[in-house]
Amino acid sequence: MTPTPLPGPWPHRLRAARAVMGRELSKFLRQPARLASALVRPLLWFLVFAAGFHNVFGVAIIPPYETYIEYKVYMVPGLLGMIALFNGMQSSLSMVYDREMGVMRLLLTAPLGRGWLLAFKLLAGTALSVLQMVVFLAIAWGFGVEFEPLHLLGALPVMVLAAALLAALGLMLSVYVRQLENFAGAMNFVIFPMFFISPALYPLWKLEEAGAAALHLLARYNPFSHAVEAMRFALYGQANATSLLVIGAGTLLCFALALRGYDPQRGWIRQRGTA
Repeated sequence: MTPTPLPGPWPHRLRAARAVMGRELSKFLRQPARLASALVRPLLWFLVFAAGFHNVFGVAIIPPYETYIEYKVYMVPGLLGMIALFNGMQSSLSMVYDREMGVMRLLLTAPLGRGWLLAFKLLAGTALSVLQMVVFLAIAWGFGVEFEPLHLLGALPVMVLAAALLAALGLMLSVYVRQLENFAGAMNFVIFPMFFISPALYPLWKLEEAGAAALHLLARYNPFSHAVEAMRFALYGQANATSLLVIGAGTLLCFALALRGYDPQRGWIRQRGTA
């Protein structure tokens, strides 16, 4: 009797990807209120801030814009970044919850390399972010913010890259946020500074003009700033090479740190023991 050959590594990885990613996507799709709640925050900023600061940007023309624009148009890339940033942190919270419930330990002991497991988690978080970003763009279009269709198609890969960066950041933070109660601290010391010290709501030259040199410097080196600027340029059919390079390097760095953190010989598993 001829023994049945064992399946190769790739079919095994594809099944694992379907299981890990399918779990995250199905949880999201079973909760329509989660999509609504994820869009409430950027929509509130879009409607309220656009009305209150309508003319704040009409004082200068900077790339990629070639003429004066409405403030709500300027805000759109920043709010897309907000969606990806908060979804990345939501993915981080989900990882912390799985770890506390013991699910993460079971996944890590599965016959699958930890790198692949974290990569599938990263892809799931990225996919959820891009889905929410596309829905927000459709809503913004309904409020009169229009982009060229070809530019939107060209911007989609950049949106994926930006979402991957922020999902990788969430993976990295899940290593260091040990309990759900500590997540509020991550919100205050990571998410909000990254969002506000960036060109999401105002151009960086305004910080420089106001004499806030330190904040201007932080904003320039903020990876979230580069995610926003890369999407801003892409929505106008242009490529910001520096921002794309920072996004790629930042994604690899955050993923490598997350992988190290989940290494049983170095990361939180060793620190907490096997109990």
